[in-house]
Amino acid sequence: MHPTRLTAAVAALALSASLATALAGTAAAAPQAQPVPPGHGKSLALAAADTAAASGLDELRHGADEDLVRTSVTPWANGLYYAAYQRTYKGLPVHGGGDAVVLTDSAGKVRDVTGSAAPAISVPTTAKVTAAAALATARGQLAAVESADAPELTVLLKDGKPVLAWHTLVVGRTAKGLPSSLDTYVDARTGKVARATDKVMHAEGRGYHNGNVTIDTAASSMTDTSRGGFKCGGQNGSAYTGSSPWGNNGANDLVTACVDIMYAAQKEHSMLKEWFGYNGQNGQGGMVPARAGLSEVNAYYDGTKTTYGRAQTGSNQLTGIDVVAHEYGHEIFDRTPGSAGSSNENGGMNESTGDIFGALTEHYANNPNDTPDYTVGEKVNFFGDGKPIRNMYNPSLVGGDPNCYPQLTSGTEVHAAAGPQNHWFYLLAEGSNPGGGKPSSPICSGGPSSVTGIGIQKAGKIFMGALLMKTSSWNHPAARRATLTSAKNTYGSAECNAVKAAWNAVGVPAQSGETDCGGTSTPDFTLSLNPSSGSVQPGGSVTSTVATSTTGGSAQTVQLSASGAPSGVTVSFSPSSVTSGGSSTMTVQVAAGTANGTYPITVTGTGSATHTVTYQLAVGTTVPEPTGCDATEYTYQGSLTSGQAAVQPNGSYYYSATAGTHVGCLRGPAGTDYDLYLQKWNGSAWADVAVGGTAGADEDTSYYGTAGYYRYVVHAYSGSGAYTLGLSAP
Repeated sequence: MHPTRLTAAVAALALSASLATALAGTAAAAPQAQPVPPGHGKSLALAAADTAAASGLDELRHGADEDLVRTSVTPWANGLYYAAYQRTYKGLPVHGGGDAVVLTDSAGKVRDVTGSAAPAISVPTTAKVTAAAALATARGQLAAVESADAPELTVLLKDGKPVLAWHTLVVGRTAKGLPSSLDTYVDARTGKVARATDKVMHAEGRGYHNGNVTIDTAASSMTDTSRGGFKCGGQNGSAYTGSSPWGNNGANDLVTACVDIMYAAQKEHSMLKEWFGYNGQNGQGGMVPARAGLSEVNAYYDGTKTTYGRAQTGSNQLTGIDVVAHEYGHEIFDRTPGSAGSSNENGGMNESTGDIFGALTEHYANNPNDTPDYTVGEKVNFFGDGKPIRNMYNPSLVGGDPNCYPQLTSGTEVHAAAGPQNHWFYLLAEGSNPGGGKPSSPICSGGPSSVTGIGIQKAGKIFMGALLMKTSSWNHPAARRATLTSAKNTYGSAECNAVKAAWNAVGVPAQSGETDCGGTSTPDFTLSLNPSSGSVQPGGSVTSTVATSTTGGSAQTVQLSASGAPSGVTVSFSPSSVTSGGSSTMTVQVAAGTANGTYPITVTGTGSATHTVTYQLAVGTTVPEPTGCDATEYTYQGSLTSGQAAVQPNGSYYYSATAGTHVGCLRGPAGTDYDLYLQKWNGSAWADVAVGGTAGADEDTSYYGTAGYYRYVVHAYSGSGAYTLGLSAP
């Protein structure tokens, strides 16, 4: 079982329209603020936030031993405030789930709430391992240690289970000599490392010099006292000393490198303040220090500093505007609520955040030596070919990085995984066909016919507002929901609808409970299949749910059709047309004698626009018998490719009217690794309540639960092929 690897596969499974309708009366609404004397401004907003958090939103607080503690408050536009909360258990901070953010206005009204759902906690809080022993274990993970924080006793949610742990950050070098900043949790009962996540976000090379510029320093030190003591120096951590003018424009002069670093970091700091009203990269007016002169082809942020090396050819230092702003973009991601997560999808969004802030800073600085664009590292000439290392308007142009969210898998390398959100940001800022010499940007399958941009400054402020709603379970669907909320509350319906269109254009589906943008927009819809593939023997049939959602204007009639079916295969829809937001059952009937093989079938939805999706039909693949599942009442079958996930029964859910035991029995193809999750609707989201316990083709679950809505998620962690799911319910 690999619960942390499900990420994009399950995140892409949107709540069906029928379920959204069924639960419309039961989904938990954001609680209203309790009466507070008027005229208290900020205190009234925070009282509302505290009331919302204390109510146990999203089941984040489960008992008398658990609480939500406010950790930060960030003022925003239009009299709004973001209040971040951390879950605690018997006074100990909880990491890995249960955190929340409440958005309120100065009148005390709760505008929105985001939360990372987590199970109830019951764990001893007396450590058997001393802090000193835990620190020694944590330091032992690195070959050379530069610094280590004092361990803090915490509760870590690991794979959904609470672990009492000592938490510390260890900075240094690995056995291979690579820089590392390990966010380390040592089990306080066993002394073993429970989790160690490297915070170093490497960048392969960037930028050059920015010409003669103005920077803020002390009289005799490269220290900026107006920005929290920000400084730049060499690898020993000390600021360079001397006097103005600093540097000599030399490509490999390290004081000159610090001029470039301080210029870009200070421009980013000013951009955050002037464009967004946000107080520096760390949210408190400052940023971590910087070091130049790394004798490696690298640049990185490690939670305590940023570090910059040289180009592959040794021709220059890696200190261009977008590389420096990218690294400090990691600090923004790390210091906003939810910090930097440990999942691969989260890591890709962290990299994308760096790219987005690199583009924003280039546009704000508008330096003629590095004109604003949406490519990353285009000035460094890293491979000697003058090409960038990432492209935001069309990520696939560099190394085939994914343009679209459905292309992500749990194994997509984190720099490549920046593609979908980078693509979304360009579409939001500039549009799909901006003109004026700016490049056009493709739209993913099933998306709108075109997207109109709203400008980079608005796009950036919406994105920054969304980061202030980030929790530890941050992923693309959560970012969609948060950016819609940010756009609607910061600007209005037009910008909110533009955000929606951009997410639809990169394949991130509509989410249950997301903001209704209101206003008017171009009529449009999306089309999706669940599952998107199936296996059947000649003479049999297989079904899939065709789901639609309204993405612009009013709901419209969508006519469904199919093409590309081989001889002997017929495709029908019930109903043959739906109102966008509704769904239809597609039945694929395979006649006896149909040749074995794999056939792509194109499903088309026709309304005000035309959208298509592809269904992969496998004829002749053997479906495994539910061996060992004979006691289950119902049987469902499907087929997956590696990295995909599907919802059962039949892409939907079931309702249990009484408490009792839910039994699931998954049998997958030999030699594969399939995972099984039982999820329950908690009023606002699906939450895992049981997971299979083996690594292989077969998984079993048993869960005693109260009345409610349930569903199973089948995930192909590795390998592909047909599966059978047996289930029983009270």
